[in-house]
Amino acid sequence: MIDFLVPLRTCTVVIEDLKNTTHSVDVTAGSLYEAVAQALALLRAQPWVAEIGRGLTTATVRARQPEVTHIVKIQDFENWLNRPGQSPAEIVLKQRLRDMLDKRER
Repeated sequence: MIDFLVPLRTCTVVIEDLKNTTHSVDVTAGSLYEAVAQALALLRAQPWVAEIGRGLTTATVRARQPEVTHIVKIQDFENWLNRPGQSPAEIVLKQRLRDMLDKRER
């Protein structure tokens, strides 16, 4: 079996909650959507963070070295997460992210 190494990158993820408070969290992730999932899981677990919208709410992900900024609609992230994976690696990643989000929402 060939094991593909995905380079991890430190990212700052910024998400605004439904009370218009902006929250920022640093995560280390191997993909854009993994960074969004980690940030959502961490923020949703905090009692001082209001509900985070699902529709057109965006997550701004700033990856470092080289610095690149991405803006992702939470709706697009959740749609991707709920679609079947296209490869064994993507299937495993999606399940891991679902598990991460499920643990934090309990």
